[in-house]
Amino acid sequence: MGSNLRPPVVLNARMLKPAILLSCVLAVVLGVAATPAAARIVEIGASAKPLVPSCPATPCFALSRTTGYQAKVAAERGIHTVPEDGRLVAWSITLGKTGPRQNAFFERQFGGTASAGITIIRPGSKLYARTLAGSPIQQLEPYFGSTVQFALEQSIEVKKGWIVALTVPTWAPALVTGFGNDHSWRAASRRGGACKDQETQVPQTQAGRIARYRCLYRTARLAYSATLVTAPVRPPS
Repeated sequence: MGSNLRPPVVLNARMLKPAILLSCVLAVVLGVAATPAAARIVEIGASAKPLVPSCPATPCFALSRTTGYQAKVAAERGIHTVPEDGRLVAWSITLGKTGPRQNAFFERQFGGTASAGITIIRPGSKLYARTLAGSPIQQLEPYFGSTVQFALEQSIEVKKGWIVALTVPTWAPALVTGFGNDHSWRAASRRGGACKDQETQVPQTQAGRIARYRCLYRTARLAYSATLVTAPVRPPS
């Protein structure tokens, strides 16, 4: 598994440093009113401890051709569920540093270079969920071995109870392994009883589409989060 040190945080050309990003977002959301509204900044899916993806260790586990979200972390459920109405302004992902042979294998198996984005889904009954919106898909290879944050050029409105899922059209070294059965994540699948068949998993990128998140994978965690600015609350008059 390698070192327990937190991977470095990378700021790419489209990103702002966190303090600047949050200041700009608050200025837009709250305006310049003399009395500040009570909006909050919430990191959905944040981990209290550093997350270290399995790659480049052997075996190296990567996500592939899927849309999924964390179902449980120990006793905590719903860590990727939106806690309040608001707008998503950025998302982050922690990536392992795969080697050349690992890259070649995954690219050959899953149709190209590593890539990912976030998808907003509204859960229904019996593990069905409707895709509502999503971010642009980002190329990940330049950021291997780090935690990268992508600012959204257009923020995404979300409602309490919706889920921020991770969508991987090809593959992504963002899977943290070695946990107990009290850690699990779910993925969309075309049919039941075939969750080990990667061909049945489909990335959810089309708004309005309904999928069933029937596949449950234990002992692992998805290493991503999203930055929410909650809807401002008017101060008492």
